[in-house]
Amino acid sequence: SDRTTVTMFIDGVEIQALSGDTVLTAILLHGERLRESEFGDGPRAGFCLMGVCQDCWVRSHSGSIFQACTTPVEEGMSLVTTI
Repeated sequence: SDRTTVTMFIDGVEIQALSGDTVLTAILLHGERLRESEFGDGPRAGFCLMGVCQDCWVRSHSGSIFQACTTPVEEGMSLVTTI
């Protein structure tokens, strides 16, 4: 509760996260899933939670791809969870 608030965007929707949270934590606190699978097998929510399984890849609006479970949130971050 003593951490600063970070403003970020998920699919264009402004959300608040706490400094030090991972992207995975921020997304799952504000929705039912992390992303939709690009292979058509449904919603994804992360699996191993330690950066090994590659299930939590997300995309920024600028096109970069990274693991949500090991990436800390940043002020102004803008993410895309749909393909």
